[in-house]
Amino acid sequence: MGDFSVYLWHRGDFVLYTASGQKFTSQHLHFLEKNGIKDIYIQGSEKQQYQRYVEQNLGKILMDESMPLESRTKAFYEASTMVMQDVFDKKLPSGMRARHFDRITDIVKNSINFLSVDNSLSALGPFISHDYKTYTHCMHVFVYSVAVFHTYDMGDQEIFEYGLGALLHDVGKAKIPKRILNKRGPLTQAEREIIKEHPVHGVSMCAHLPMTQNTVNCILFHHEKIDGSGYPSGLRNDSLPSPVRIVSLADIYDALTSQRPYAEAMEPYEALSLIRDDMRDNVDMNVFKRFVAVLSGADML
Repeated sequence: MGDFSVYLWHRGDFVLYTASGQKFTSQHLHFLEKNGIKDIYIQGSEKQQYQRYVEQNLGKILMDESMPLESRTKAFYEASTMVMQDVFDKKLPSGMRARHFDRITDIVKNSINFLSVDNSLSALGPFISHDYKTYTHCMHVFVYSVAVFHTYDMGDQEIFEYGLGALLHDVGKAKIPKRILNKRGPLTQAEREIIKEHPVHGVSMCAHLPMTQNTVNCILFHHEKIDGSGYPSGLRNDSLPSPVRIVSLADIYDALTSQRPYAEAMEPYEALSLIRDDMRDNVDMNVFKRFVAVLSGADML
């Protein structure tokens, strides 16, 4: 039951099917299926109410095995992307609002078990856009990272903390001028230095929120490299936690396979070959092998 009305398209016009506040029952669904009706509609003015309903009920939707996996996957991707887009569109100059943080933690809590379900990652493949936007990039890094986390001996709380960090890893880019983020062509040295500030900005924006150190590490250290050549701290080897290495690799892979203002998108095999051949001193190759296995198992290569 939602605070939005549902309409059908019939003989060239929209017909009210269930009104706002009226319960949509299994009988309603059976009628639609019996008559071959696959599409229902809501008014544009009630879009926010509908989105809020999906977001609030996402956990139930994702674990409802009576629904097709593709439908649950679409609900997850659209609800998650909507939340992340809201976060970045607000710009949050003084820090992330607790309201947005609660929505983000709900997304993580509701989806980490779903992402452990067989075929969930492969079902997400068609929804992953290769047109780079910061909020969709954060979503993709979260999905890839959590899928790999599930192959390790990690508890649910640990996966939640690192998953939250993966989803928020680039939140500091909300403080980077769009003229730099969206610049076509190479950045100047000065512009690159401004970009490099985003991990610190991200931690600063979240300083007032109830985050564990595991979450903070993903935001602050996702551009560190195991050979010590990364930023902002030049961490190397064992100083860089394994889950953060997974987030770093997912970050690199999604960036390479996305259409960016200054670079064409690579095919998955091409991107993985580049990482293996040219970045092997920067990334954990054991994590890389596991990452490739996860993508291969989901038929995403």
